[in-house]
Amino acid sequence: MYNFNSGPAALPGEVLQQAAQDILHFQNGLSVLEMPHRGTAIKAVIKESEDLVRSLLQLGDDYEVCWMQGGGRAQFAMIPMNFLKPEKTAGFINSGHWADEAMNYARYYGKTLEIAGSKDDEYRHIPQWEAIPENLAYVHLTSNNTIYGTQFFDFPETNAPLVADMSSDLFSRKLDFRKFDLIYAVAQKNIGPAGATLVIAKSGFLNRQNDNLPGIFSYKELFKAHSAYNTPPVFAIYCSLLNLRWLCNMGMDTIERQNREKAALLYQAIDDSKIFSGTAQKAHRSLMNVCFRGSNPETEEAFLNFAGQQGISGIKGHRSVGGFRVALYNAITMEEVNYLVKAMRQFEANYQ
Repeated sequence: MYNFNSGPAALPGEVLQQAAQDILHFQNGLSVLEMPHRGTAIKAVIKESEDLVRSLLQLGDDYEVCWMQGGGRAQFAMIPMNFLKPEKTAGFINSGHWADEAMNYARYYGKTLEIAGSKDDEYRHIPQWEAIPENLAYVHLTSNNTIYGTQFFDFPETNAPLVADMSSDLFSRKLDFRKFDLIYAVAQKNIGPAGATLVIAKSGFLNRQNDNLPGIFSYKELFKAHSAYNTPPVFAIYCSLLNLRWLCNMGMDTIERQNREKAALLYQAIDDSKIFSGTAQKAHRSLMNVCFRGSNPETEEAFLNFAGQQGISGIKGHRSVGGFRVALYNAITMEEVNYLVKAMRQFEANYQ
């Protein structure tokens, strides 16, 4: 099968093979699934994963790294719970469903301001912001929009702390990550299997959090406990470590170049087609999630059936928008994209 699912997504073959071996035997005759989370072996796994995150993103010692649970929605709630007061305002760039949902969660804890939005255009582009108001508690954005296939290539300059949901494009390209005060990403896109969420924060920003929070919802306490305030998702973290090692061996320059080449190949096939058309504005097209439509519902249904017969999985668009969505995360190879493009062209040549 050729797996283009948007999440849980494809993982490198060597990562899957190593994880499979370690399920049976990791250390001292135990499975990695059986290792105590406060034992030496798993502490070493967590420590190495934190070090690799800092290395890959070129972060200094003023950043802290933590593995959490609860997915993106937990972060939607925890960020305002920790950093927004009822009398304060958080700013949001509303570029898609998940950005909008993050803003809605924040309304439980304080005021919100939509700095810019593209909902009126069905989120086909990244909204352009003007001057960002001062005295905001923080500014939140979603760097890549999986449902609509758009991506930020520039980021706002703001005096307020900058918070980013990078769930679907973290580790896919080189950026100056030091401009962000807090980054979070669910693992099941480019990091590892479902079940873990990676959170990275500046120490200074953590010191600004609200008081009197239960430990399980306090960033300070979770970071202080080094990902083990409660029982962490050990296997998800371990698989993420294997994937981070794979990323280090590849190098971020190579990863970004390959991702750009894969996206360019698929977008060119869509632009050359007479029955397929892209949905996102070209200047804002995502390198991670390529969204497109067929000429009519019958064409789309026919191509989905054809693709399934060719062993192509996971290309059906999100249920809220339809069409097609192809995830080109790091583990997807150029050969796999070529296979998909060939199938698209074969279908078009034979389609009546």
